[in-house]
Amino acid sequence: MRLVFIIGLLLAVSTAHSQEPISSEIRINEFVSGTLLQPVKQTDTLAIIIAGSGPTDRNGNQQMMQNNSLKQLAQQLTKNGFATFRYDKRLFALLRQNALVEEQLSFDDFVSDAASTVNYFEQDFKTIVLIGHSQGALIAKLAAQQTKVSKLVSLAGAGQAIDLVILDQIKKQAPGLAENAQQALTDLKETGNSKNYNPALASIFRPSVQPFMKSWIKYDPAEEISALDIPILIVTGTKDLQVPLKEGELLKEAQPKAEYSIIESMNHVLKTIEGDDIENSKSYNEASRPINTELIKEITRFIRE
Repeated sequence: MRLVFIIGLLLAVSTAHSQEPISSEIRINEFVSGTLLQPVKQTDTLAIIIAGSGPTDRNGNQQMMQNNSLKQLAQQLTKNGFATFRYDKRLFALLRQNALVEEQLSFDDFVSDAASTVNYFEQDFKTIVLIGHSQGALIAKLAAQQTKVSKLVSLAGAGQAIDLVILDQIKKQAPGLAENAQQALTDLKETGNSKNYNPALASIFRPSVQPFMKSWIKYDPAEEISALDIPILIVTGTKDLQVPLKEGELLKEAQPKAEYSIIESMNHVLKTIEGDDIENSKSYNEASRPINTELIKEITRFIRE
């Protein structure tokens, strides 16, 4: 009996392992590397997840911000039967290689990386869905115009150009700097550089980052989403401290055919927040806190339709 029990246990363990997703490290090009997760049951649908701003890795993490939001998103979607690919942002890769020349970085580089990723997989999957988070939502909208993707998910993405988003945030957080920021942004758009900015705004306007900011400002997410003719899901969360609901509403107004889903109690890093802003902020560095379950249900439904 004991032998039978042991054999049975071994078979159970073997079966359990066989149900685990298949994980592969994929190098698209010198700037893009990521993780492909495939369910045990073969699928012809791939979701490509594009991270938000900053030196963000494939899991949605930065050096001082470990929340695993995009890793969890990929794992849950693969659990529901879809292949997923998530990759390190170019900025993260360049910093890791000690090869970043900030003045040479352009927003269009991020779009090119996303488009290259779609092209890499297009022969292997019948359906490719782009899921862009935050800044990645705009990248996804632009990449979708250059490639053959089937669907798009705009996740916590802005509905207006980044200069207006920045100005809104400054008005809320440091209203005394708003007038100076407005002038600096105007100078940047009209002349390509800004010199008379408050030192407190150096993270946005320092000379080395101005070329990148100028390349980003030229894109209006509302205009870009209106140019698309594919199924689109716009998602915002009621606990998002960075991207308020009005941003999703602007996208919906620009693209009336899109679906618009408001996820209750979801914050910017896709976690469920039942408490106050302190809990919200802490969740940005809580890798073990699970992402919102309603989000997974909504994206899964959208992809399957």
